[in-house]
Amino acid sequence: MNIKGLAKSFIEQAEKTPTRVFARTTDGTEISFRALSDAADAMIAWLAGNGVRPGDTVAVMTRNSPATLALIHGLLRAGMIWVPVNPALVGDGLAHALRLVEAAVVVCDPELEGTVTDCEVTPREGILALHSSDLPAAPAIPPSYDIPPPQALAAIMFTSGTTGPAKGVRVTQTMLEIAARGVEEVGDLQPADNLFMWEPFYHVGGAQVIVLPILCDVTLTIAERFSASRFWQQVSEAGCTHIHHLGGILQILLKQPASDLDRDHRVRVAWGGGCAATVWREFETRFGIKITECYGQTEASSISCANTEGVVGAIGHPLPWFDIEVKTETGRILGPGEGRGELVITSRIDGAIFAGYHNAPEATAKALREDGFHTGDTGSWGEDGMLRFHGRLGDSVRCKGENVSAHEVESVANRHPEIEETAMVGVPAEIGEYDIQLFIRPTPGTTPDPEAISAWLSDRLAPYQQPRFIAFVDEFPKTPSQRIRKHLLPAAPDRWERSSTRKAPVS
Repeated sequence: MNIKGLAKSFIEQAEKTPTRVFARTTDGTEISFRALSDAADAMIAWLAGNGVRPGDTVAVMTRNSPATLALIHGLLRAGMIWVPVNPALVGDGLAHALRLVEAAVVVCDPELEGTVTDCEVTPREGILALHSSDLPAAPAIPPSYDIPPPQALAAIMFTSGTTGPAKGVRVTQTMLEIAARGVEEVGDLQPADNLFMWEPFYHVGGAQVIVLPILCDVTLTIAERFSASRFWQQVSEAGCTHIHHLGGILQILLKQPASDLDRDHRVRVAWGGGCAATVWREFETRFGIKITECYGQTEASSISCANTEGVVGAIGHPLPWFDIEVKTETGRILGPGEGRGELVITSRIDGAIFAGYHNAPEATAKALREDGFHTGDTGSWGEDGMLRFHGRLGDSVRCKGENVSAHEVESVANRHPEIEETAMVGVPAEIGEYDIQLFIRPTPGTTPDPEAISAWLSDRLAPYQQPRFIAFVDEFPKTPSQRIRKHLLPAAPDRWERSSTRKAPVS
């Protein structure tokens, strides 16, 4: 892989093909390479005029828009460090993020200025509101800057934080470029393909896509946010060829009413992570789309493994520039059929794996070892030579003498038509080790009956996998990468107990 550098390549493309369309919004607004390049320079000039210098950290809390797209490309071009922050983050979580990266400035949507102020962390250059979602015009005087080299730090992206504060992954320009090449590989991209982009820019799944047109002949269709009810209409009207799935997106789409639009589109591939084996074929059959299931982490340039063969339940083979081993706690390498272990990643490309977490030496030392990047995820090799993913290390419960994977229970429960999302945790048992408690966020407009859900699960889970307790929540606390922060779930929820229809006493 020839790593040329995103910033340099973008400037060259804008000069070579200025009228080529980089992206379109769902309302049909076209963004050319030249317009986006000029707007990126305008953003650099705006930031510089407010005291921001190359190497400064810029926390960005804005929704998807042409202006945000230009802002990000301006940061990448000028060597200012992009810190994507979930606009929904508030309070202590936001304060932690801003303190960790020592944000020089926060750029946010106008309605979030109060949120940033309330977290009581004052960036050096204050708060800048992005008042317009449109592309700014080219500055009267082009800003001067040195284009950063490929190995330069491009971003600090927050990841995990499911059992504690989120960590900041130091992402280089090289890593972003490899992440985009990963999408090109797993999506089997062809000239003139059109990728539907609903995912937020602050997620690595969005970050790797917004640089993709620089590297190959594709166009993006950018939505402000995910909308299940409008998804297929937007995809069809834009003529998109690819969609991205994360978490429970596929299940959410399957729960929408059947429509002529289910097949009235040009989409060939749905690529991403988190497709439950139980919905894989149902989705492909209903919508006529091939699913390419991927696996990866921000720390290893987003995508490191993909299943292009369509073997249900597998995450496939490592991409050409990665190697993945399954290892036990003692370091023994496991082969096909030899059980589960931790996924450990190495790469043939210098810089494809991150150099460390920002201001977190202990976490860095735990993840980066002599034998590679220890992902903290469990996996196994099948007899077919394909990798399987089994969830996070530690995200399991010892129940009735068996280790119960949260991933396996949640993927089944999420199929229930009245369940939007779930989180499984262990709670101390009166006798033995742990009991299983399942938190449920209901599908909007429904009022699920816990006893009926328990009966539904009893036909689909082994006896030792059955939740003893069921509790309902309106929303789940999440990390910036949209993982549920299980340690923040209510310690004493109002819950139903499987052994009776009464509410169980909470210890």
